[in-house]
Amino acid sequence: MLRTLIAVDDHGTFSAAAGAVFVTHAAVSQQMKALEAEWDVKLFDRSRRTPVFTPVGRAMVARARQVVADYDDLVPSVLGDGGLSGELTLGVVPTTLTGLAPLGVSALRQAYPDLQVRLQGGLTYALLRMVERGQLDAAVVSRPGLIPQGHDWHAVAAEELQLLAAENTEGDDPVELLRRHPFIRFSRDAVVGAMIETWLQEKGIVVQEAMELEGLDAISSMVLCNMGVAIAPRRAVQPQQPLPLRRIPLGPDAPVRHLGLVCRADSTKTRAIEALVARLRSAVALGVLTPEGIRDVV
Repeated sequence: MLRTLIAVDDHGTFSAAAGAVFVTHAAVSQQMKALEAEWDVKLFDRSRRTPVFTPVGRAMVARARQVVADYDDLVPSVLGDGGLSGELTLGVVPTTLTGLAPLGVSALRQAYPDLQVRLQGGLTYALLRMVERGQLDAAVVSRPGLIPQGHDWHAVAAEELQLLAAENTEGDDPVELLRRHPFIRFSRDAVVGAMIETWLQEKGIVVQEAMELEGLDAISSMVLCNMGVAIAPRRAVQPQQPLPLRRIPLGPDAPVRHLGLVCRADSTKTRAIEALVARLRSAVALGVLTPEGIRDVV
């Protein structure tokens, strides 16, 4: 039932999850109702045509992933190999380097001291090429339009885009602020930068471009110093002390950046990758980077 619960989160609907775990749609529904009854919690909001997770449901999924990963590692750990060892080479997009990546990787290394994780930063398309060529075992990236053939995608987080402005900026209309202030652009070589440009064009917003940068920290610092406004993802794992900026929603049709881990389908590091994915998702459920949080993610 826990694997079915995880499949619902991975695939979005009961029907898609049914195909992934090789049971009927009705069986998925029955299993989810059984979990709700056993745990005495409401996992899904069924008021919509397609049931969606409640906040409690999302937290339970994160814990379920950890339980399943621990179960899968039970025999290897008892046999004395510590569960996982060796080296995992991991690419990460820059926006995850101050929250999601350190929290998830630290928790993984604490759980498996014999597993070494080597990190390399880069933009999504460059990291995808490195995974395809075998230069990286996996990469945490923004979901591109197409996942390369022969690769697996593991969803980790959804980050809604928002407007960043200095604290003394007046006004709450994001469109008006974008037209009135210089625009600090997220690099269009990044997936999220292309998403931002598409949204601006669809809205017919002409910006006063001031600069184009790759790193979210650099962009945020420019905004803090009143150099302009910017559009950026709301990080799934926040730093412990985020910069004092105004974060203004773009509206009900705001673009959403989907973060996930991509790896080759024929990877020999499947167990390590699955263990990492489970901890990245637990980090997202925690939501903030703190030294104490590593224990909760492990």
